[in-house]
Amino acid sequence: MTNKIWFGNPSVKDIDWMNAKTLSESLGIKITEIGENFIKGTMPVDERTKQPFGLLHGGANVALAETLGSIATWLTVNPDFFIGVGIEINANHIKTVTSGIVTAICKPLHIKGMNRIWEIKIYDETNDLTCISRFTCSVVAKNKVMK
Repeated sequence: MTNKIWFGNPSVKDIDWMNAKTLSESLGIKITEIGENFIKGTMPVDERTKQPFGLLHGGANVALAETLGSIATWLTVNPDFFIGVGIEINANHIKTVTSGIVTAICKPLHIKGMNRIWEIKIYDETNDLTCISRFTCSVVAKNKVMK
């Protein structure tokens, strides 16, 4: 089956390289699935992602959301010529998480032209919604930002 919103037919294996030596690797973020109109990823709730009171840090939620939105943007363009650069993100933290793994699902709200707007919902291990984020990413020419 061909993915509908992606450039080509990407797989999780195709994007494994993107986490090496990045914030995503430091936080334990992993992309676990690429569906027809979504990507899914996980992040552990541990000493890397908690704040001093033992709760999942809101910034870690935002890092997870922006990671998925940035990768999703990159998957919608010709990767030989374009990348995505985040320009705005917000997050509503709905429920605390103290342990386990959170799972994020990133779906498009707008993916036409040079901007991509994504909705990222983050769930705990009981499938309760813990955070919702909206992320805007701009598509830019690779040769303009990567010299």
